[in-house]
Amino acid sequence: MHNIRIIRDVELGLKNLLLHKLRSFLTTLGVIFGVGSVIAMLAVGEGASQEALEQIRRLGSNIIILRSVKPVDDAAPTERAAFMSVYGLLYDDEARIRETFDSVRQTVPARVMRQEGRVEGRRMDLRVVGTTPDWFNIVQRPVLAGRVLKERDMTTSAPVAVLSEPVARRLLAGGHAEGETLRVGSEVFEVVGVQETVGSAGGDMRMDTDADIYIPIHVFRERFGEVIAHRQTGTREVELVELHQIVVEVDDVANVMPTATAIRAMLERFHDREDYAVDVPLALLRQAEATQRTFNIVLGSIAGISLLVGGIGIMNIMLASVTERTREIGIRRAIGARRRQIISQFLVETVVLSSIGGLIGMAIGVGIPQLITYLAGMPTVVTTYSLFLAAGISMTIGIVFGLYPAIRAANLDPIVALRHE
Repeated sequence: MHNIRIIRDVELGLKNLLLHKLRSFLTTLGVIFGVGSVIAMLAVGEGASQEALEQIRRLGSNIIILRSVKPVDDAAPTERAAFMSVYGLLYDDEARIRETFDSVRQTVPARVMRQEGRVEGRRMDLRVVGTTPDWFNIVQRPVLAGRVLKERDMTTSAPVAVLSEPVARRLLAGGHAEGETLRVGSEVFEVVGVQETVGSAGGDMRMDTDADIYIPIHVFRERFGEVIAHRQTGTREVELVELHQIVVEVDDVANVMPTATAIRAMLERFHDREDYAVDVPLALLRQAEATQRTFNIVLGSIAGISLLVGGIGIMNIMLASVTERTREIGIRRAIGARRRQIISQFLVETVVLSSIGGLIGMAIGVGIPQLITYLAGMPTVVTTYSLFLAAGISMTIGIVFGLYPAIRAANLDPIVALRHE
């Protein structure tokens, strides 16, 4: 019996709303745009956040990245035509870290320089990375052709190189990679493999780029020396940096932050100035996750304002409807309708109104992120949470903003209502 009454109230509510189709549609616009904007804005924020978080996760949660950083005084302009900067991480730093901390599983040194790469008539500006085979254990990327560096390459000082995929595509032009000869500066290397590149996590934590080639670090030192020269307009800057980067792998995530703190303290003791940086992807990941939550709350709050406006519009229309139907309410009360039945009738109308607007808004909210992804190439993620949130808010708006007009209609004096013209 109760279910039959609810169905009857819903049918009556739809009938009353259809009597004023344009007014009902205009009333639902606020809810439609509000629900649509909530879902769309959360999808854009979620997509951007997940992309950033995924890039950070690729670095590894148990990784610490040490970088050489030129001190400010060395970076200041000078009138000399050439000068040498001596700074950065040392081979001794890597040895001390590896031998001192029990929580350190392995360390991977890297030296980096820019050089022009040439294959026949094709040229490309490369980032040459001198490192060890352990680099490929930490920075794990799919091998597309051939192999990565091996221990025998280190012991024999073999002039071999592993290319990133974009370098191979541009310099090899779709040709066979293995055994190809690559000229880097004035040196010649044999290509032994091609590795996929995922890219940087942003900021200064560059693990790999689209223009990388990897060679044994011993070969790097033998062929290019310890001193790296940078030519700029009117100046020739010379740098002596033993290691540009040290990647430290820790045995457990719980030991990452304490180990990073201890390494920073060790570097402070052996370096007279702060010519290094300690980056912890785990800390950045946690910060990014917290930022994501805040970002979603802000976006949801902004979109919720439009839902509030839509709710006020529903209340306004329902108050006008109560005034228009005062005589109808009086007749229903006179023939025995109770106050709760009048409240139920008007609440059903507002819930139906907001629910229809919510469903249309959800469809628009799902479609807009797909359109953004198609047109702008931005990643968007529509979560189940945002759909349930938008649906719940639209239903709540119908109840909250319809309650006052319903109570006002139920409290009308039947005698006064019957006399209303």
